[in-house]
Formats: sequence, C-alpha cells, structure tokens
Amino acid sequence: MSTSAPRTTDFLDQLAADLQAVRDITVRRFRPLSDDQLNRRPATDKWSVGQCLEHLNIVGGHYLPTINRKLKQAQERGSRPADTVKSGFFGRKLIDAMRVPASEKPLKSPQQYAPSGSRLPRTVVEVFGRQLDELLNIVQQARGINANAVRIPNPIIPLLYLRLTDQLEFIVTHLQRHVAQAERVLDGSERA
Repeated sequence: MSTSAPRTTDFLDQLAADLQAVRDITVRRFRPLSDDQLNRRPATDKWSVGQCLEHLNIVGGHYLPTINRKLKQAQERGSRPADTVKSGFFGRKLIDAMRVPASEKPLKSPQQYAPSGSRLPRTVVEVFGRQLDELLNIVQQARGINANAVRIPNPIIPLLYLRLTDQLEFIVTHLQRHVAQAERVLDGSERA
C-alpha cells in the first residue's frame, strides 16, 4: 500500500486480492503436502511449513474475534464508510517493519505466538484456510463502515489501539511474510 491516502474501496480491493493470492498458494502448494513435507524443518532453529501456518493460526485466533466484535459494534452504531483510508503513526511503523524482508531484518515472534509443536497434524492447513476465508469476509464487511474510526487493541502492547485499516494491512502483510517463508522451506531455499 502507498503512504498517501488511498481510496477506501481501492485499499480494501487490494487487501482482498492479496488474501486471495495467499488462499491460492495455500490450496495449490500447502493443502497437497504429506505429513512429512508439512513438518520438515530446514534446521532445528527454523520453522517448518506447518509451524509457519500454526503461527499464523495463533495470531489469527487472537485478532479475528476482536475484529469481528468491533465490526459488529460499528455496524450497530450505523457507521458509514470513509472515502479515504487514514493510517496511524504506530500502525504505519508496524506495517513498514513487517515489510522489511526477513533476510534483512528477522523479527522474533513473542512466545505466546510461537508454534507449539514440532509435529503438526494436517488440520493446521485447513484451519489456516478457514481463517483466510474469515479475513476475506472481514474485508468485505469493512466496506460498509468507517474502518478508520474502529480501533483494535494490540494484545502485545495493551495501551496501543490500531485503526482497523492499519490492523488489516498489518495482518495481510504478516500473512504474506510467513507464507513466503513457508514457500522457501518447501522449495528448500530457506537457509539452515
């Protein structure tokens, strides 16, 4: 996304397209994997494809219920869409940090978001697919409210509330980062 104020419809269209691209990768590349392929780690300190997806499932499990609740509250208040998207200072900083390639600036996941197991069942892919569908639905619902006015609490920094627009862009950027990581593991190009 550009740093200038995009039209809300264009912004949400781009998020939906990005989510659909991740969905396509999931169906094409991750769903057909065997248990061994899903759980193969390039090194003991690197995540497998399954662990990348489980991490995203954990993060989604923290954010999606809150976002759905806040969307419903905005709908009940009769919120109307804004013409353009506004980005907050902290939201932009978090999104920009997530966009830096992992090879240049690896980011350590907080412990509560780290994958729990080294041997994961195939259901991790199905849960991830359901969360992508839920995110696509959230983006669709955000078209009917002023997403700039909805604030989402940050579970890591409790006093930080991001605009829904920033939170959605952060989540999509985070998804893209870890799906790319999972693809590198699958292709054998993730460095040990």
